[in-house]
Amino acid sequence: MPSLLSSLVRLRRDPRLLKVPPYISLLCILVGVASLLVLPLDSHSRRTYISENALLPGQVHTYFGGSDQNVFRAYKHEVNSLLSRRDDSGNEIAPAASNTQINDHLESILVSVGLKIGRQNYTYSSAGDTIAGENLYAILQAPRGDATEALVLVAPWLSMHGVPNAHGVALALALARYFRRWSLWSKDIIFLFPPDCLAGPQAWVDAYHDSHDGRYVSPLPRKSGALQGAIAIDYTLADEPKPLSEDSSGSSRFTSVHVVYDGVNGQLPNLDLINSVVNIAGGQMATGVSLQEMWRHNDGYTDRLRTMLRGMLRQGVGAATGAHSAFMAYHVDAVTLQPYTATALTPDGQLVVSGWLHDEMAMGRILEGSYRSLNNLLEHLHQSFFFYLLMSRERFVSIGTYLPSAMLVAANFTIMAIALWVRSGQPSAADERPAEKKDSKDSKDSKSKSGQAEIAVNGAAERDLFLPLAVVALCQALGIAPLYIFHHTPAWLLTPAFIGFTVANTILPHVISRVLTVVYRPSAQQYDLIKSFSLLLLGMFLSSLATLNFSLAFLIGLLASPLTFTVYSAPKSIVSRWLGTLFLNLVSPSAVLVASCLAWKLDIAEALRLAAFGWDVWGMYTAVVVWFVWWPAWLAGSLLVLGQPAATPAA
Repeated sequence: MPSLLSSLVRLRRDPRLLKVPPYISLLCILVGVASLLVLPLDSHSRRTYISENALLPGQVHTYFGGSDQNVFRAYKHEVNSLLSRRDDSGNEIAPAASNTQINDHLESILVSVGLKIGRQNYTYSSAGDTIAGENLYAILQAPRGDATEALVLVAPWLSMHGVPNAHGVALALALARYFRRWSLWSKDIIFLFPPDCLAGPQAWVDAYHDSHDGRYVSPLPRKSGALQGAIAIDYTLADEPKPLSEDSSGSSRFTSVHVVYDGVNGQLPNLDLINSVVNIAGGQMATGVSLQEMWRHNDGYTDRLRTMLRGMLRQGVGAATGAHSAFMAYHVDAVTLQPYTATALTPDGQLVVSGWLHDEMAMGRILEGSYRSLNNLLEHLHQSFFFYLLMSRERFVSIGTYLPSAMLVAANFTIMAIALWVRSGQPSAADERPAEKKDSKDSKDSKSKSGQAEIAVNGAAERDLFLPLAVVALCQALGIAPLYIFHHTPAWLLTPAFIGFTVANTILPHVISRVLTVVYRPSAQQYDLIKSFSLLLLGMFLSSLATLNFSLAFLIGLLASPLTFTVYSAPKSIVSRWLGTLFLNLVSPSAVLVASCLAWKLDIAEALRLAAFGWDVWGMYTAVVVWFVWWPAWLAGSLLVLGQPAATPAA
């Protein structure tokens, strides 16, 4: 036993052992990425299924149609009259009605149906702009209920693309009149008509749950029971090569339904809700169903991977993707349905319609079937999954399968941090001396005196923790600057502010490194400790974040992975320092933001304005993760690359 212990002690002090952690960290990154790429395979994914048997999707006969089509056309004519009218030359004859005028007109229709009406005003301020509007909603009291539970049908006036949702509003009005005639409802149904998809639904949901700020959002005059689910209808999808078109009768035809399910901060609805809509639309109504704007999906590996990666990007960004996103924060399962016309290319290159054409009555029957399924629920949706990645409408992976990918990427930072901590405690790393001074008597006396202070009884060097902790704390504290600047700068100044920050971000590591080198003269041990503490915080934050927003943790971990392998150079290695700095600037948060805007054809000022809006209105924390987790670690890594360890330990 004593010989075994002595062998383990010698192995622990073996300097060759510290050369292994970088390879282990690299292996963790590679395995984490590889484990994500194999998820679309049949052996690693699962078929979707309904966990809540009470839903019974597609088991009822829907009756919306016939004379209801005439009602829908009448309502569509009423809604179109509120839009700006133009002559054949495109000149505006009458301006569009205001938000208040629209609500006045819709209120008269809903009152005639026999519903109870409520209106709510809200005013938000973000990036120097004021977003104000008025929500209109109507409550259909359930004949067989006691007002303890409710469902929501959302029909925003403007879609996410800023296009009037005339067909969606008219369809919601027709369904309100149709649902009013039925006595089978056990849950109240709330018809919500917000002026937009961004601020309106958020103000209404906050006020419904008494979580609103009374200075900006008015309380609701009427309420129902606990919200059990919500579906938003968006009839304005225009990203597909062949957008919705009207026939001679004025009916807007579609072949497929696009299901949007991403919420704020990567939150997702219960998978049973998506599966129910897919079952009703694709099975009962024989319409195509697509996810993540994958208009043509052949259920192969490539399309599954693209669908999964698109979902991860949207989840990682954390922004709202529709009127349904506001409900996620309150554990209300919600999706947005967008009908569109699917197309296909013929061998001769012509674009033709792919699938059967349906009119608005088919969309109404899809909504009727969905609400009748939700009406069957005896309790809130809870049996299925809340954390998942969808690869097609019938394939998914749960959190237990994909979570190890993000955990492995986060673990590589922790492994390297522990290795650096161990290395900083070795006497050889803390007791470096210039070669020309080792033979002098003064050097020997100095080494003898420092050895008494630095070498403990067990042979470990004493660590100087004050300066490394102060540097890492400074990097973390500096994150408040970009967060404050980009969230309090007016929209018209966001581009100059970003340019100024990018320039300052390039210069800042050089300034801090120069101050450290001239004033404090950090040793190699202290640089190791700076990197160790920074990577330790980064690994801790990302591993915790992975359980809340897997995609955000994985993407930031992947972008920050070069920080694991940053090293300081010799004092005379100027080229290596500049090359390392150049590479880190190419993977900095500001550079990644520019690259993302170029890839998505989005203006930088618009991206920053949406981020500020998300922070002020939705409570989106993506910016907090970027500026308080990723950017401080990047700044500490840049200081390490520029660092010039002193020849003698710092006093």
